[in-house]
Amino acid sequence: MKILVAEDDLIASRVLEAELVKLGHEPLIATDGESAWQILQSGPVRVVVSDWQMPRLNGLELCRRVRQREGDYVYFILLTQMVASGHNLQAATEAGVDDFLGKPIDPGQLWMRLRVAERILGFTTEVRQLESFLPICSYCRKVRDDKNYWQKIEQYINTRTGTNFSHGICPDCMESVMRPQLEKLGIAMPPTE
Repeated sequence: MKILVAEDDLIASRVLEAELVKLGHEPLIATDGESAWQILQSGPVRVVVSDWQMPRLNGLELCRRVRQREGDYVYFILLTQMVASGHNLQAATEAGVDDFLGKPIDPGQLWMRLRVAERILGFTTEVRQLESFLPICSYCRKVRDDKNYWQKIEQYINTRTGTNFSHGICPDCMESVMRPQLEKLGIAMPPTE
């Protein structure tokens, strides 16, 4: 898995990079929060391990930016020695931090947190897939919404997207449905081209 490491301390960054490689991950290294943000913009990354105190953009502000962007959920682990006080924990949690790792890095703790991250990311992917399904009746083509209310597909789509529909008859339905009905009524239709 690609893991973005945002750490301005060169030695701490190299140690973390080596541990991630040992665990079978692909670390992407940034030396400050702004560089990390640029990496996040350039391609998919599902886990960020970020120092709290960094130049140009600190870990909390990086996390806030991650939470505001669209796309797949990113699991955010904050590296710090500052978590001891309740105020710091609250500030980090409100910024959207998922987990904390103390410095210096304990390889066992890193492994455990990444296993939790993988499990949670798997669940978020599964939920996203389930949310992308549209429950539709095979017979009447009504769609079920989040409140278990069945409505016409046009109404469902209009409510969510603002799309309005105009109705017509496609050539296939014209031949298979309309032509036989009109012929039963004795109405001749010109042949289709």
